[in-house]
Amino acid sequence: MPPGLGSRSVRIAVLDGRVDLEHDCFRSSTISQIDSLIPSEVPLTDAMAAHGTHITSIIFGQHGSDVEGLAPHCTGIVIPVFCEARRSVSQLDLARAIELAVDHGAHIINISGGQLTDEGEADVWLHNAMRLCRDRNVLVVAAAGNDGCECLHVPAALPMVLAVGALDSEDRPLEFSNWGAAYRAAGLMAPGQNILGAKPGGGTARRSGTSFAAPIVTAAAALLLSHQADRGETPDPHQIRQLLLESARSCDGVELNASGRCLAGKLNLAGAFKLLTGRRRQMTTTSNTVSAAVSPQCACDEGDQIAHEPEAITQAEADGWHGGASPSAAPFLEEARSLASSAVGGSGLRDRGSGPDAGERPSAARAVTASAAPDTSTATGMVYALGLLGYDFGSEARRDSFKQLMPPSNQLPANPYDSRQMVDYLANNLAEARSLIWTLNIELTPVYAIEPVGAFARDVYEVLRAMLAGEILAETDPDFIQRVSIPGLLTGRTVRLFSGQVVPVIEPVNTRGMYGWKTNSLIDSALNLSAGSKSDSALDGVIRLTLDGFLNRVYYDLRNLGRTSHDRALNFAVTNAFQVATTFSDALVAGMQLDEISVEKSPFCRMDSDCWDVKLKFFDPENSNRAKRIYRFTVDVSDLIPVTMGEVRSWTSAD
Repeated sequence: MPPGLGSRSVRIAVLDGRVDLEHDCFRSSTISQIDSLIPSEVPLTDAMAAHGTHITSIIFGQHGSDVEGLAPHCTGIVIPVFCEARRSVSQLDLARAIELAVDHGAHIINISGGQLTDEGEADVWLHNAMRLCRDRNVLVVAAAGNDGCECLHVPAALPMVLAVGALDSEDRPLEFSNWGAAYRAAGLMAPGQNILGAKPGGGTARRSGTSFAAPIVTAAAALLLSHQADRGETPDPHQIRQLLLESARSCDGVELNASGRCLAGKLNLAGAFKLLTGRRRQMTTTSNTVSAAVSPQCACDEGDQIAHEPEAITQAEADGWHGGASPSAAPFLEEARSLASSAVGGSGLRDRGSGPDAGERPSAARAVTASAAPDTSTATGMVYALGLLGYDFGSEARRDSFKQLMPPSNQLPANPYDSRQMVDYLANNLAEARSLIWTLNIELTPVYAIEPVGAFARDVYEVLRAMLAGEILAETDPDFIQRVSIPGLLTGRTVRLFSGQVVPVIEPVNTRGMYGWKTNSLIDSALNLSAGSKSDSALDGVIRLTLDGFLNRVYYDLRNLGRTSHDRALNFAVTNAFQVATTFSDALVAGMQLDEISVEKSPFCRMDSDCWDVKLKFFDPENSNRAKRIYRFTVDVSDLIPVTMGEVRSWTSAD
């Protein structure tokens, strides 16, 4: 195969609309399309399919076709997140898609979309996904946005993301391309005007925007990673990100007072290639310098939405996207070929073979693939998640069938949406629990569908019913359940809810590890264990508020999807704190409050296990000189049900 076209061992995920993989430009490409949040029946006439097809062809268009992509021999993973009916996606669902891409072995993730924010803030879900990318050494490339202002989009503005702005045919920043302080240190400019791409159903179009500049930078990173692979090195996306930023060129002709519009500079593949091959200086990996933790604080609401990046209105649009001054990114492609041909030692940016990687995993997914594309497994694994239990019907017919079967309650007509009536109905008709879609919700957002299977399915349904019964009790009731903890296996399947939302399915194996947080009981236990505690209603009220604040702080600060080892350890440690009421009672009864929570890989672990240390630090808000109290759990998450290794340990610290 010709040099400079990428390596099969380098995987690029595109998070966008559906892609017409039957287009001629994808013939012989290696791309898998994974059904995830967007149903497979979305037609390719969908506007977002045009967006996704165009962006994907910029990277993967095969040479000899109407659209010659920049890294056509790399392996593609298309994860649709946008469609005409869903041009905006929640940060939670974008985080899910990012995790799915990481699970499928992506080295680079291209996101040509974003949400306009005040200061580049994001919800905790997206921060957790970025942390996963940092830990797994995955590069995220995202469009800077087309608002034409000094303003920021997420995920482009988040730490460790490589933001991309758009240049015109004269190599100047396009007027609509965003800029800002966060982009200046971690953003590149690339061609973004009248970029040639494929249209669903056949043919080509030219479109403009930061959306179409992003895949050019993604392809550049992929070519550099391919060169690393061809030299027998382990591809290092974080190092490549640093090389691209260090080699960026200044924007000629940009007025001094507008220099910030050029971000960190223009994409300079030749300069990055020289740094990589050691012609200018020996580069060392940046993996030890990326430890700056992604802050979990956020200011976005639960319903914040990531939107696909709309194109700016240019002359190309007026011409039906078929004209304009820029002959796509052809000069960039020629630069890549030239660099590959002159590589040190003649190694070049060669393809490493046309077949799937030796380490390819078997697939259980429904994937639409182009010819010669390997199957890619649907994400599976273990989940230990926290949230609220709920249920859904999936369709009007299913809802009405419950309404027809449920008897009136206290002279009120049957109402399937009334959780009290549903709990009473299931108490006498537990088999009907199978006809519901049980959901685990975080706030008002369903994150998983719970589907018990196997010999213990009936037992699991009974626990779900009991948990739901506990959630609807009065908040003062000792059996009131504030949160639930659910372990399960991620199946790779999804289910559509009545609202149209698509959520992944998890399967609890049995009732082990399913736990309801009975806040009132925990508070009562802590009060009873308080040394010298007396019947003082005022003091009891203060202690209750302190304990309740701790529980809420834990839940809201730590919310996550419970999929990574890090998050499963954290969620189980918190659940274990509920189960062992004595653990924090001395600190909380003494008026201490939660200061910080940290999770780190444990240096001590059993063979073939996955162990993490979870540390919770408490402080006295009334006395800054008082020593802080630290509690540490060591949690082994190698099994479906995490386990605490040894006892919970505690000590005081001045820090």
